[in-house]
Amino acid sequence: MKKIILSKALERYRTQVSVLKKGRSQEGYRLAQLSRSALGGKFVHEITSVDIAAYRDVRLLDINSKTQEQISPATVRLELALLSNFFDIAMKEWGYCRENPVLLVRKPKAPPGRQRRLSRREERQILRYCHSYSNNELLSIVVLALETAMRMGEILKLTWEDVNFKTRVAHLSNTKNGSDRDIPLSIRAREAITRLGVKPSGRIFNYSPSGLKSVWRVMMIALQIEDCHFHDLRHEATSRLFELGTLDMMEVASITGHKSLAMLKRYTHLRAQRLVKKLEGNKSRVQQSFAQVFQPYPAQRTTRNGIVRIKILDLEGLTFEGNASDAAEIEARAEDGLRKRLTILVCQGKKIPQPDEYMEPVPADQIWMVNPVPNEQLEGMEELLDTVLS
Repeated sequence: MKKIILSKALERYRTQVSVLKKGRSQEGYRLAQLSRSALGGKFVHEITSVDIAAYRDVRLLDINSKTQEQISPATVRLELALLSNFFDIAMKEWGYCRENPVLLVRKPKAPPGRQRRLSRREERQILRYCHSYSNNELLSIVVLALETAMRMGEILKLTWEDVNFKTRVAHLSNTKNGSDRDIPLSIRAREAITRLGVKPSGRIFNYSPSGLKSVWRVMMIALQIEDCHFHDLRHEATSRLFELGTLDMMEVASITGHKSLAMLKRYTHLRAQRLVKKLEGNKSRVQQSFAQVFQPYPAQRTTRNGIVRIKILDLEGLTFEGNASDAAEIEARAEDGLRKRLTILVCQGKKIPQPDEYMEPVPADQIWMVNPVPNEQLEGMEELLDTVLS
């Protein structure tokens, strides 16, 4: 049996195996981490499951130098998966060992899939930032991500030859999961591309993945949006495809490129919401429409010099104020004013701004929700709906 320490064997793995993978750059970081660890100085054939388990436990306590947070179980799972693949090759092809000790070790529990979705206000903030950004490609990239559910790498690899404006389809070749797929382009997606000026050939976007990630981080800091990654746009776009109610799971998978339908199970609750509406019929639709219009809206509530002021943020011209001693009356006026404004917009057939789309910065401790239909009135209106629909 050939004797070689793990760090040198991992270097061979990097140059002969890892270099052929699409995720070779990310894998390079994991290989470097494993080489630096206590395992790196051990002979490959002497490493046992006890050593692997010790690495796992120590690694889970490490702190990420960039985020200053504890290393996630997902990171450790990826490192152990890489190490397991190395041992398989080292055993079967290189003769470095007789077994794969990683197979005997418990993996950290897989975290639940991210469920991060954009609020309407966050989306407006991001799009407004992109509109004013010096590089006009940024806006097109964000819009494409929201419209198509494409991954960052897939968007950045797009060429003008990949886009067929006649069929309104973008062709992706050799994607992350190893297969090709065609992406239907909505009007908004096509506009995001054509606004850059159509060319006969070449890459559409000049950003590199690292460059785009850097710009995204700076934007999130500037907008004070927390825990939002670029990849979350893919989750948001996939959620919206399900919310259309016109696509089944296989059709969504053909667009997003998910090979395992298990990966799409997290979105099934969105389809269930559609089924409930169908099952409850016309009554449910009327009540749903009613509830969608008369929603609570955020307002900025301040008290200065004995004066209470309530400003509803998403609807212009709705400000109510008075003496602090009459606060309850001012709150009632705000509720009545919001209810009347929403009713007028419905009667006029105008678009109703959704709650939480306002753009002005407001301290969190000044936000106060105005309910246009208090609970006791809502019960009476639901009874009226029951009478009308029965």
